[in-house]
Amino acid sequence: MLTKNKAWTLPSPFDNKGNYVISLSQLVRWMSVKAEELGVEVYPGFAASEILYDENQIVAGVATNDVGIAKDGSKRETFQPGVELRGRITLLAEGCRGSLSENIITNHKLRESGQGQHQTYALGIKEVWEIEEGKHKPGSVVHTVGWPLDMKTYGGSFLYHLDDRQLAIGLVVALNYRNPFLSPYDEFQKFKQHPAIRTLLEGGTVLQYGARTLNEGGFQSIPNPVFPGGAIIGCSAGFLNVPKIKGSHTAMKSGMLAAEATFKALVEGSSMDLYWENLKKSWIWDELYRARNYRPVCGYYYYQSPK
Repeated sequence: MLTKNKAWTLPSPFDNKGNYVISLSQLVRWMSVKAEELGVEVYPGFAASEILYDENQIVAGVATNDVGIAKDGSKRETFQPGVELRGRITLLAEGCRGSLSENIITNHKLRESGQGQHQTYALGIKEVWEIEEGKHKPGSVVHTVGWPLDMKTYGGSFLYHLDDRQLAIGLVVALNYRNPFLSPYDEFQKFKQHPAIRTLLEGGTVLQYGARTLNEGGFQSIPNPVFPGGAIIGCSAGFLNVPKIKGSHTAMKSGMLAAEATFKALVEGSSMDLYWENLKKSWIWDELYRARNYRPVCGYYYYQSPK
């Protein structure tokens, strides 16, 4: 727990022993090669921009966006029209608040037929540093709460020591913060100036940086992930474990369950509702159920506690 100038060690609620600290982008690139070796066609660089329906209003695929369009809307020499990708089953894995997934959830009222509660979000800002050899502890994981965020703002940080003197560091800030002048980016800059963090980064170099949104609704906000003609998987459905700030493992498992249901739908003619049924029997459901009160109780404590 951080105050402005001090860091206090707390008992860890996480169990990261035996886990691996890896680069997810490198893992995905490796997996794409393996998938292509099995005959899967991968189209990087093209975003799905439209849901395609058949005459019965069943999802029949997606259309990609046009590329090579100038700022004024005119077509450049490099213009390429979007293409239609049609299939018997469409699985949407767009990540947090995917545009097509949100349209499907709204149009088919999937949240109402699921857990029912609206989704909530946070913003995570991350940098990858190369730090000095003597400060590098491969496999070390640190999480912090407290400063620079005030008592009305939910959030925290993470530090992961990777290979090759690399360090992944970031700050997550819930997007329901009360202060309209708060800037998550500026809070991240303050965080890096804390004495316990600054000494770790001094002499280092920033290699990469980025940001992304995170689902924070948890168990209460899971929609029914099945729609006519397909299903929603991963963070598009909101399977993030909020206290762990981890959702890759649940996203992967949901993809496996959806794949099994898809196979039976294509081969045996069964319903994709099997995915929803098996999801509720899986360890994803148990894990998110156990963590269901973490975010709500933090919100109550942060906002309702006496001054």
